[in-house]
Amino acid sequence: MVCEKCQKKLGKVITPDPWKSGARNTTEGGGRTLNENKALTSKKSRFNPYSKEFEKCRICKSSVHQKGSHYCQGCAYKKGICAMCGKKIISTTNYRQSST
Repeated sequence: MVCEKCQKKLGKVITPDPWKSGARNTTEGGGRTLNENKALTSKKSRFNPYSKEFEKCRICKSSVHQKGSHYCQGCAYKKGICAMCGKKIISTTNYRQSST
């Protein structure tokens, strides 16, 4: 769960999305270029499972598996915050937020 500002920081998928409306990785609308080598162009937003530089969650200190995020997905869901910047997205006062 990320906010609208952090949505553009997310990485793009190599293959085009078959659902055209609302997709970020289609060739129409400047989302993706043709004949682009994604192995060379997307190094910064790419997840490397073999690196030892895993970010730790600021709340529960578990490892975060999304590049550029400061909070794990479970803590972001429970608190109703953006996983990347920590901005409050949804008010969780009337919800029962559990991880199961």
